[in-house]
Amino acid sequence: MPSDHIVSSYSDELIQLAETIARMGGQVEVAIEDGTAALLKLDRELADKTVEADRRIDGMQRQIDEMAVSMIARRQPMASDLRAIVTSIHVASDLERVGDMAKQLARRSLKIEGLNLQPGFYNGVKNLTALVMSQLKDALDAYAARNAEEAIEVCNRDDEVDAMYTSLFRELLTYMMEDPRNITPCTHLLFCAKSLERIGDHATNIAERAYYLQTGKQLSEDVEELQRTQIRV
Repeated sequence: MPSDHIVSSYSDELIQLAETIARMGGQVEVAIEDGTAALLKLDRELADKTVEADRRIDGMQRQIDEMAVSMIARRQPMASDLRAIVTSIHVASDLERVGDMAKQLARRSLKIEGLNLQPGFYNGVKNLTALVMSQLKDALDAYAARNAEEAIEVCNRDDEVDAMYTSLFRELLTYMMEDPRNITPCTHLLFCAKSLERIGDHATNIAERAYYLQTGKQLSEDVEELQRTQIRV
């Protein structure tokens, strides 16, 4: 049997891994807020801050990967511990991609600067940002709490994000058809909307990891089984 010291050390490593994921999630949420604010306010300083934050987020992903691989090699974890370590790698990867999306929003603001875009054009982007931010926060909460029910709820809201993205896409196309001068700025906003939609997809991925972490099952497999049961009934 392992000594108390070894068991305590292993537990501390698991806690540290979870805390690092939480810190990375917090950094990513701030990056999205700053990247969107840079876009809406055309704030060059805030855009540069978001780009710099992405470097730190990338570094945190590497740190989590190294921690996870080291723990697997040294501790040979099983059952729920193994799920926690493996999912941390996947969640860190999703968060890193979200950080990239935030960086793209910030960089896009630098291209829109000086194009005299009407304030009303930004309304759809604001609404979509609020929706995906809520989805990401709830996904991270479900992961931290290992809450399978909340994870399912986050996944169910992905259709709402897709619907709002489609609506915004059509709205911006309408502006472009009404006045050719809107084509360039609205094209930039279309790219921003796509980045936000992708953030929603990554939030859904994190929620699915949370479900797996708690249940040991893939959410998609459980949904398919439920549908088969309903058909038989």
